[in-house]
Amino acid sequence: METETATRWLTDAEQCAWRTHLDVNRLLTYQLERDLQPFGLTLNDYEILVHLSESEDVRMRMSDLAAATLQSKSRLSHQITRMENADLVRREHCESDRRGLYAVLTEHGMETMRKVAPHHVASVRRHFIDLLEPEQLAQLEKALKPIAEHLRAQRGRL
Repeated sequence: METETATRWLTDAEQCAWRTHLDVNRLLTYQLERDLQPFGLTLNDYEILVHLSESEDVRMRMSDLAAATLQSKSRLSHQITRMENADLVRREHCESDRRGLYAVLTEHGMETMRKVAPHHVASVRRHFIDLLEPEQLAQLEKALKPIAEHLRAQRGRL
């Protein structure tokens, strides 16, 4: 006979907090995606452009970029192919490891970042930052930080 463990069901307050988090996450992602559409970008495209634009020599190993964006190597490869077709990035072989590849931001990709970033930041402000008081933002960061740290540690164990 299997041993049953008691399920710790969510209280009404916990359920409300959890569902509000899910709603905000989905709705904010949806809105940020919509605000990037006029530029022909998805939120994943934008995230990749940000990582590349902030990295040394505007390049990252594909495996590191996959880890940074929480994508499988296969999914990232397809994403990079689409972005290559739009001349936002290109692949380059890694000289120190012939099997390794870099994703490299193109000049057009950098120009796209310069053009889109102000609009994206305005969208983040309009739909998130400016809706909260500075104290609320500080409390939100304080509340979410241990969750992020826990999930990063869990991810490292996979």
